[in-house]
Amino acid sequence: MNRRADYLVTEEEISLTRGPSGLGFNIIGRTDQQYVSNDSSIFISHIKENRAVALDGWLQEGDKICSVNGRYLKNLLHQDAIDLFRNAGCAVSMRVQHRLQVQNGTSLVQSLSRVRLFVTP
Repeated sequence: MNRRADYLVTEEEISLTRGPSGLGFNIIGRTDQQYVSNDSSIFISHIKENRAVALDGWLQEGDKICSVNGRYLKNLLHQDAIDLFRNAGCAVSMRVQHRLQVQNGTSLVQSLSRVRLFVTP
């Protein structure tokens, strides 16, 4: 049976505190080697166990990182993106996009229940 899959894209701001072994994730994508065709964005490729990102629990492999501490990551070389994360300090704020799969029979309300919402002043 073929089930049609739709996607819901959400965006949120996530604040993390860097642990002694860093934030705990790897990135993929950049202008010099795109992960998604015609998209030079940076994506999370791997989350390391028991590190800041894994303990926070909101980021997933495949999430797009839009900005770090207010600096947008689009059109950066891979090494420039790595340097930006390494020099981001202990308190790191990231704007990320999640792509949630919504299958037939799954309501939008059920899908949104997995999203953390933030209200900004």
